[in-house]
Amino acid sequence: MKAKPGLSRRTFVLGGLATTGVVLAAAKSAQAAVPYPFQLGVASGDPDASSVVLWTRLAPSPLNADGQGGMANADVAVDWQVSTTDTFTSLVVSGTVTARYAEAHSVHVVAGGLNPDAEYYYRFRAQGHISPVGRTRTAPAVTTVGRDLTMLFASCAHFESGYYTAYRRMADDRPDLILHLGDYIYEGGAGSSGVRQHLGAEIVSLADYRRRYAQYKSDPDLQAAHAIAPWLVVPDDHEVENNYANMVRADSSPALTTAQWTARRTAAYQAYYENMPLRPANKNSGNSIQLYRRVRWGQLATFHMLDTRQFRNDQACNDGWKVCADADLASRSLPGTAQESWLLDGLGQHLGKWDVIGQQVFFAKQFDASGASNMDAWDGYRASRSRILQGFTDRAVRNPLILTGDVHASWANNVMNDAGTATVATELVCTSITSGGNGSATTTIPNGATNPHLKFYSNRRGYVRTRITQAQVTADFRGLASVTEHGAAASTLKSFAILDGRPGLQAL
Repeated sequence: MKAKPGLSRRTFVLGGLATTGVVLAAAKSAQAAVPYPFQLGVASGDPDASSVVLWTRLAPSPLNADGQGGMANADVAVDWQVSTTDTFTSLVVSGTVTARYAEAHSVHVVAGGLNPDAEYYYRFRAQGHISPVGRTRTAPAVTTVGRDLTMLFASCAHFESGYYTAYRRMADDRPDLILHLGDYIYEGGAGSSGVRQHLGAEIVSLADYRRRYAQYKSDPDLQAAHAIAPWLVVPDDHEVENNYANMVRADSSPALTTAQWTARRTAAYQAYYENMPLRPANKNSGNSIQLYRRVRWGQLATFHMLDTRQFRNDQACNDGWKVCADADLASRSLPGTAQESWLLDGLGQHLGKWDVIGQQVFFAKQFDASGASNMDAWDGYRASRSRILQGFTDRAVRNPLILTGDVHASWANNVMNDAGTATVATELVCTSITSGGNGSATTTIPNGATNPHLKFYSNRRGYVRTRITQAQVTADFRGLASVTEHGAAASTLKSFAILDGRPGLQAL
């Protein structure tokens, strides 16, 4: 609903009541009686030209084992506000939403009626308390190009492996948009080493997943990255279980019946929705959740966000690095046949200057000297990849740009056609936020002699910063020397440009 002009911060805190001494005393008493519920911060996501999702989750005691964050078994009214300034002296839109016990008191507000290509600030109020302030923005109108876009992307943030300094450095960049490409959490139990430890054993139940998200989202550096810009998110495997494929587990640890595994998978996706700034249309239904989607950024870019776990065929030859003829079978698909068709259809629409594919696993070909390749990546689904590559050509896709996570290292790749005679796309692979620990300074490209189209490698932790204009995409691979000590600086390890109409990497 539309807000009244001139609504002040004090009016928001007091729920619109007159600021008498009695009311002030009552408000202070209420705040003292109810613990602060916004321990997990705020977030926004999936912007379009007139709206954006605003997220929070009420959890005064976020690490409680029951996964409910210290909240009682009752729904709670939550007020929200959007303003053009962080002082909230005047409001653009505001309203009230219900945080439901059945959804761990998470909130997914679609704040509409916003101007395109515009910056906004938002906040929430519940139980007498006010949340931190978040910064967000809308996409340009679909009929315009809009401003140049600063977009960052990241993946793989194992809590035990290091501190989330890379998220803080992402917040320092004050981007327009952040993509997270999977492994936002890890499912394993407490380890014997690392700079900090998971709570509890390997997570299986809905309560387990909710508490694990709460542990991760309690981190102030992650909260800062969420509060600075809207996110587009897609999961990989660790949000459920390592290297799972569709309804097939990678191993039998922990031991689960088929019904227990299905329940675990369902719980994992429910918790993912509850803790991510996704639109209500992405809520899980049964044991699946609709996560592949297109987000238009005016006429500048179209983001095709893929889900390469829920619908894939099982890994060929029992997974791992293998020489495996089954990887060539035409019946095998990584995104699933329906999602393949959806992607190819979207690419053929030419909705933006740049077609950006946000996805999880290594896309370019990569073989070692023996001819072995990774069965969990697109190399294990070669016919599926060939259909996408042919789609780039058949649909005259001018600027296909593939963004990838998963492998805990930075890569920059020219993506070749099947014949190996032409570059048809470009792949940028982000390293991990923490997974793998500090890494090393090596830049020697693994299997570089057998894969000359792989142009850059780094084993540092960090993220990728891009600047998208009509003429080119500039990519800076940002790295940190350490994640086991908090507060390291980020530096640019290597920069590339991808020019309009010329797939492939230009070193800067």
